[in-house]
Amino acid sequence: MRTKLSLACAAMGAAALIPAAQAQEQPVVLPQIVVSATTVPTPSSEIANSVTVITAEQLQREQRRTVADALNTVPGLQVVQNGSPGAQTAVFIRGTNSNHVKVFIDGIDVSDASNPNGAFDFAHLLTADIDKIEVLRGPQSGLYGASAIGGVISITTKKGAGPAKVSGFVEGGSYGTFNQAVGVSGSQDRFNYSFNVAHFRYENQPVTPAYMLPPGGQAKGNAYDNKTYSTRLGYDVSKDLSFNLYGHYTDAVLHYSDDTTDPVTFLGETFPTQSVYKNYNFYGRAEAVWKTLDDRLVNTFAVNETNYARSNADPAPNLPTSFESSAQKYEWHGALTVLPGQVIVAGLERQNERATSDNLDAKTGNQAGFLEIQSEIARRFFFVANIRHDDNDSFGGHNTWRVAPAFIVPGTETKLKASYGTGFKAPDLYQLYGNGPFGFVGNPNLLPETSRGYDIGFEQPLFNDRVRFGVTYFRNDLQNLIDYNAAFTTLVNIGEAATYGAEAFVQVAVNDHLRARVDYTRTTARDLDKGTDLLRRPRDKYSATVTWQPIDKLTISPTVIYLGRWLDINRSTFVNEEGGRVLVVNLAAEYALDPHATVFARVDNLFNKQYEEPLGWLQPGLSAYAGVKFSIE
Repeated sequence: MRTKLSLACAAMGAAALIPAAQAQEQPVVLPQIVVSATTVPTPSSEIANSVTVITAEQLQREQRRTVADALNTVPGLQVVQNGSPGAQTAVFIRGTNSNHVKVFIDGIDVSDASNPNGAFDFAHLLTADIDKIEVLRGPQSGLYGASAIGGVISITTKKGAGPAKVSGFVEGGSYGTFNQAVGVSGSQDRFNYSFNVAHFRYENQPVTPAYMLPPGGQAKGNAYDNKTYSTRLGYDVSKDLSFNLYGHYTDAVLHYSDDTTDPVTFLGETFPTQSVYKNYNFYGRAEAVWKTLDDRLVNTFAVNETNYARSNADPAPNLPTSFESSAQKYEWHGALTVLPGQVIVAGLERQNERATSDNLDAKTGNQAGFLEIQSEIARRFFFVANIRHDDNDSFGGHNTWRVAPAFIVPGTETKLKASYGTGFKAPDLYQLYGNGPFGFVGNPNLLPETSRGYDIGFEQPLFNDRVRFGVTYFRNDLQNLIDYNAAFTTLVNIGEAATYGAEAFVQVAVNDHLRARVDYTRTTARDLDKGTDLLRRPRDKYSATVTWQPIDKLTISPTVIYLGRWLDINRSTFVNEEGGRVLVVNLAAEYALDPHATVFARVDNLFNKQYEEPLGWLQPGLSAYAGVKFSIE
C-alpha cells in the first residue's frame, strides 16, 4: 500500500537505501484495483489518469477520523476547513473550484442542491465505515457529467464477508474529544451485511483569532457532535442476479462563533454568544446487478435518493435560516467484455433535484447517456475513450468527452500516460435563484461553466517496484467561471481562468517493515480576466508519510504536510491577503496487544504550529489522543 515520505528524497537516493539482496527479492504484491477511472474494476497500473487510493488499513493506521483529514496528504488536492471538524469544509482539485469535484458514496451522487455553490461539504463525513477512497484527478465529465471538471472522489463503504464480526474503537483526547465507533458485519450463505454506528465529539476547540473578538470578549471554542449510521446489505438470488441496499444517515450539531460583519463597511468581529448549526443528511441506494452472456455483460440498475436538511441560528436580532434539498437519480449501467481486454461501457441516467429555503423554492433535472471503450493491447498499451451527452432541463444539451492512453515501455517498464478531456457544469439552483445576507441575490442569467484539460506524465519502477517515482504535468482552461461580483451582491461569469502545474512523487519500500512516500504539487490558479490568483490554492504543497514497523506488534506512522503561500480573503476586513508557509507534523502509533485488541495514540501538530487556514480561522494546535480498537469474531 502506498504511503508517503519527504520529497527531499530523490529517486536514486531512495533506491540506495535498499540492500542488493532485498532488491533481488520478488515480493508478492496484489494489484491495486481502481473503479472510478472507468467504472470497471481495473488495475491501477493500466490507468492513465492520476488516481490516489486510500484504504481502510491506512485510515486506521494513521487514525484519521474524518474524510477531510484523510484527504490532506493527497497530491493535487487542497482541503480548506473553517477552523475545526464540523465547520464548512471545501476540497479543491488541481486548482479548480470546490464545486468542480464530483463526490460519490457507494455510487450515490451526494451533491447538495441547497448549498450556495452546489458543492459537497466534507464537514460531516466520518471514516469509521469506509473501505476505500479513490481520488481521481483531471476532467471526468465525459463519464460523470456536470461538476466533474476538477476530478472525482469515490468512497466505498465496508462490505460484510465471512463469519459474524464485531469491531470498533474508543478514543479520547484534547479539546474534550470523545469518539466511538462499532460495526457488525459478516455473511451467511447468499446474504451479506454490514451495520455501523460512529460518534464523533469535541467540546471546546479554539478557532477565533483575538482580532475577531468583540471589545472585552473572550474566545469560546467550537463544540461539535456527530452521530453517523450506515448499512450495506446484499443478497445473491443466483450466480447471475444480486440485490444491494445502501443507507447512510448523519445527525450533526456545531456550536460556533459566527461573524457580525457590518454590511456597509464590511468590517467584522464575532458574536459574543455562539451560533448553532444543525445538519441532517441521508443517502440511499437500491440496486440490482444482473450478469448474462456467460458473465460478459454486467448490468446495474439503481435508484438513488439524497436528502439534506440544514439550519442555522445566530444570536438576536438575526433570524434563523433553514435549507433543504432532495435529489432522485435513476440509472442503468452496462459493461460488455467483447474480447479479453476489450470492454464497452454504456449508461443512461435521469436525475431530479429540488432546493428550498426561507426564500428559495426551485427545481431542475438532467438526463444523460454515455459510452466508453476500454482497450488493452499486448499488456503494454491501454486506452480509454468516452463521450457523454447531458440534457439539462434549464440549459439544454451539452457534449463532453475524454481520451486517456497509457503505454508501458518494454525493458524499462516505464509507464507513459496522458489524458485529455472536456468539462461542463450548469449553474446550481442557489446560484440562479437564491437570496443571502448583505443583499445577495442569485443571477438567473448565468451561463454554464465549461473547461478543457489535459495531463501528461510518466511513472518509473525500480528494483522490482520497491522504488517508484513519477511526474505529471496538468492544465485546465475554464470559461465562464462563476464568481462573486465586486460588491458580493450577486454572481457573474468572470470569463476565463486557468490552472496548471505538476505533481511529483517518490515511494520506497526499504523492506517489509519500512515504507515511505513523498508527494509534491506545484499549482498556479489564475483569474485571467483580472490577472490575479484564485483564492485558497497553495502554490506549493508537500506531503510525506513513513510507515515503520520496528517489531511485529508496533507500527509508527509520522506524517508531514507543508503548504506554501496562497491568496485568501481576510475574514474580518474582506481584503485579499497572503497566507501560507505552514509546516505541520503528525505522529500516530499503535501496538497490538493480541489479535483482537490494539492500543493506539497520536499527536497532531506535534510542534504546535499556530496558523490560520483559511484566514480568520485558527487551526488546532498541539493535540493528543489515545484509545483502543477491538474486534470479536
